[in-house]
Amino acid sequence: MMHIWQELVQQWQLQTSVELAATLMALCYTMLAIRHSLWCWPAALISTLLTIQIMLSANLLTDALLQLYYAGMAIYGWRNWYQLQQDTGEAKPVVEWGWLRHLQLIAATAIAGLLLGAVMAWFTTTDFAWLGAQISCFAVLGTYLTARKVVSNWLYWVAIDAASIYMYLQKDLYFFSALFVIYTVIAASGYLAWRSNFQQQQRNDRSGIFANG
Repeated sequence: MMHIWQELVQQWQLQTSVELAATLMALCYTMLAIRHSLWCWPAALISTLLTIQIMLSANLLTDALLQLYYAGMAIYGWRNWYQLQQDTGEAKPVVEWGWLRHLQLIAATAIAGLLLGAVMAWFTTTDFAWLGAQISCFAVLGTYLTARKVVSNWLYWVAIDAASIYMYLQKDLYFFSALFVIYTVIAASGYLAWRSNFQQQQRNDRSGIFANG
């Protein structure tokens, strides 16, 4: 009996250590992304690889699949930001898309979430099949928008992170729950920072037009 207890304690300590490491690297990713640092993507890749193990052990299969996507997007994001920086000598500028395009993206992503939720609910034993599917699909969209440096990506993350807090609390993933509380605040701060940067770009562009004129 004592041996079994010791093994359970060791497994919990290992799981908690991995969760803490993944949490810290995820925080590094977010803070570096706000600062437009290329190094946010390697931090994201490390966090993703650690998180895959955690999601599988917690029987959150849609989240595990999402982490594989994150790994690919970390590589894509690095190449996308790095290429433009090499071409221009500057960090990739932020952009913003119109509200109609965002509404179309939200509608399409919600439908994809329903389809994925149905598949996960009917053909797997994953927990939170419907909620997890919606979170995963919108996180796919949010990560793509981040890689493209669309300002409103942070608003998507506010909603995604808030929903994730509930799901992770239900699975007793307390480090991740705390992380997503912090994420929600950081995402709101990231939106304000990128919006300010975008507005400054627009002012600079207008000044350049007037100067050339």
